[in-house]
Amino acid sequence: MNYDFHLLDIIKKKNEFQTVNSMFFSSKKKEPIKVVDTKNEDLELITKMNQELARSLDLTETLQDSLELIIKRINAQAANIFLIEEKKQVFQCIASKYQAYLEDFEIPITQGVMGKAVFSKKCIRVGDVRKDVREIAEFYFDLDNKTNFTTYSVLCAPLIVSDDCIGVIHCLNKKSQTKLFEENDRKLLETLSGPAALAIRNAKMAKDMVVKNRIQKEIEIVGEIQKTLLSKNKNQNFPIAGINIPAKVVSGDFYNFSEVSDGIFGFGVADVSGKGIKSSLLMSKASSLYRCLSKTIFSPSELLNILNTEICETTSRGMFVTMLIGIYDKNKKELTLSNAGHEPPIIYSKENKFSNFSDAGPPLGIAPKVKFDEKKIPFEKSSMYVFTDGITEIRDQKGDMLGAEGFQDYIKKYQNIPNSDRLNKIIEDLISSGRIQKDDLTIVTVDGE
Repeated sequence: MNYDFHLLDIIKKKNEFQTVNSMFFSSKKKEPIKVVDTKNEDLELITKMNQELARSLDLTETLQDSLELIIKRINAQAANIFLIEEKKQVFQCIASKYQAYLEDFEIPITQGVMGKAVFSKKCIRVGDVRKDVREIAEFYFDLDNKTNFTTYSVLCAPLIVSDDCIGVIHCLNKKSQTKLFEENDRKLLETLSGPAALAIRNAKMAKDMVVKNRIQKEIEIVGEIQKTLLSKNKNQNFPIAGINIPAKVVSGDFYNFSEVSDGIFGFGVADVSGKGIKSSLLMSKASSLYRCLSKTIFSPSELLNILNTEICETTSRGMFVTMLIGIYDKNKKELTLSNAGHEPPIIYSKENKFSNFSDAGPPLGIAPKVKFDEKKIPFEKSSMYVFTDGITEIRDQKGDMLGAEGFQDYIKKYQNIPNSDRLNKIIEDLISSGRIQKDDLTIVTVDGE
């Protein structure tokens, strides 16, 4: 019995020791800490933003959707996207979520955190605007007053593409008890801003391309309208013919002719200074006025006087129109001409000799009170060529201009062809010879019986 007692006592002691040992050395295992991997979430967000920006041609609407995604990911109260307007050097808000009236303001690119982010090309965090440097705090308080918003904390990331900053993404106030952003928030916005900048730039380029294509289409329509303002060549017995080959889609040259009464023909040729849409619009105005007035006014000088007054009143400074207006009277075999600064027309006589009508006043649109003169000259079995300076200034591959004498060689070469075909042949020959057209090519010929 004594042995049994000792054995039981030993077993009891052993169990007590194991219990104590377990308490000190074999405590319950802790569960591993779960680390949330946000990389996939951020990648999905970037992919979705890129897809949305690439899919839509409405850049502003798509940016609003992208801002909503950024706000949810960063847990911000509000966010905006400002792009830099290069000419004015200001920030302009093109998308905003939960902060109103920002589109009404243009902010200098040197001002506030946005200016600092652009200058440093780094994402900036202002933990608490009330503890930040004075000029930044004042900037936000001033903007808050204008937009009925209260700013506590700021994240601002520059939108950089190929080392050029095109704007900023601007987040305000974290949705937390402190309302203050932390360093992890700054790093996250910095991560999102790179792909966002590229997507925004691509979307903007796509939008600009659409606008450019629309403008190009409108220019083509203007060119087609201009062609309708030019007189169409008639049958071979009609004494006047013309041709116009624009250097670009629209032309700054104009001509018109018509039979105003039996055996009496009116014509006008004009060239507007400069190139492009502005010049073509002035040309359209001058041509429309001439077409209207020439139906009731048969004096070339009086027509120029009226046109000059009108153009002086409405044209932009520095723009002018050179124009020659004439009347050919087949019955009297004479020409009546009045010239406002236009190229002197070339007359090729029945004796195969060349001469010029050199009388001229100033171009239209320069001197409002000038009075133009007109002159009558005999005109029988001769041809007169009225042209714009695109003809004489066209250059060969060496850079030499054709000039008036060179143009005369083409006149002699094709003089025996009917007037409409003659002008086509002259232009075809000029261009096929390798000469470089940089200006509109316009010729009107008047053949006297």
